[in-house]
Amino acid sequence: MSEVFLNVLPIFILILTGWLIVKAGYLKPAVGEALGDFVFRVAVPVLLFRTIAEADFKEGSPWPLWVAYFSGVAVTWTLGHLAATLGFGRDPRIGVLAGVSSAFANTVFIGLPLVSRVVGEEGIVALSILLSVHLPVMMIAGTVLMDRADQKVSGRPRQSLARLLAGVGRNLVRNPLVIGLAFGALFHLLGQPLGGPAKIVVDQLAGVAAPAALVSIGMALDKYGLAGNTGLATVTSTLKLVVLPGAVFAACHLLGLSDSWTAALVLTSSVPTGVNAWLIANHFNVGHGLASSTITLTTALGVLSVSAWAYLLM
Repeated sequence: MSEVFLNVLPIFILILTGWLIVKAGYLKPAVGEALGDFVFRVAVPVLLFRTIAEADFKEGSPWPLWVAYFSGVAVTWTLGHLAATLGFGRDPRIGVLAGVSSAFANTVFIGLPLVSRVVGEEGIVALSILLSVHLPVMMIAGTVLMDRADQKVSGRPRQSLARLLAGVGRNLVRNPLVIGLAFGALFHLLGQPLGGPAKIVVDQLAGVAAPAALVSIGMALDKYGLAGNTGLATVTSTLKLVVLPGAVFAACHLLGLSDSWTAALVLTSSVPTGVNAWLIANHFNVGHGLASSTITLTTALGVLSVSAWAYLLM
């Protein structure tokens, strides 16, 4: 267990380093935002491009992988929603946000570095396959459900589903992660090998992705903090760190996924809540405190939960 903990610990030390850099005033939060933009728009898309372009998809169909992960998401999201609406008596909008906060893992900024370090290249391939649909599925589900809940609470006219999906679709088409995955798939289908100076540049940019992502998420943490709703946030954090990886683990075994793909999916599901929960709260102007508190709690406790899941898997 101590060996696994020491393997996972550097990931969270890098997050802590980013937080301390901002907290001590050594660098301004705007620097962290710029670093996060670089990671999201350049480094991680290049990493995903390289992974898909050079991948050996010997595991076969991606459907069992997607079904395993999103069945866990569905179970956890539902429990989070019910905990907020039935257990804490909150309105449907907070119910949706509780579901998002419980089931939306930080797959890019923490999941990728973690899987790369613990599982290796096969794990990165599995995570890249998941990322090809993760953001579209989660953002469409969160946006549609939140829009319906907001309409129910406020009584405003319902926006047509087609118009809502068109808006989400436009954002996804311009998303750097989607673009990186699409170009990687194109190179893979064409059988175009990477080589020469282009290969060196791609490798160096991809190598920056993991440490830069971890430092940038740490630098962003000061913006969130514990902002109320600690009772419900404790429940959503428990669902995120314990129930979601547990449900994904069970689904992976039922569907017969390989050990490396199972480890990649479970470790990804065990990481802290992603900032997308806060972005949805900000977009609909509701539940900022719950999203912020869940992100902070899951990040603070993540080193313990991730180490425990890594120990069980290894």
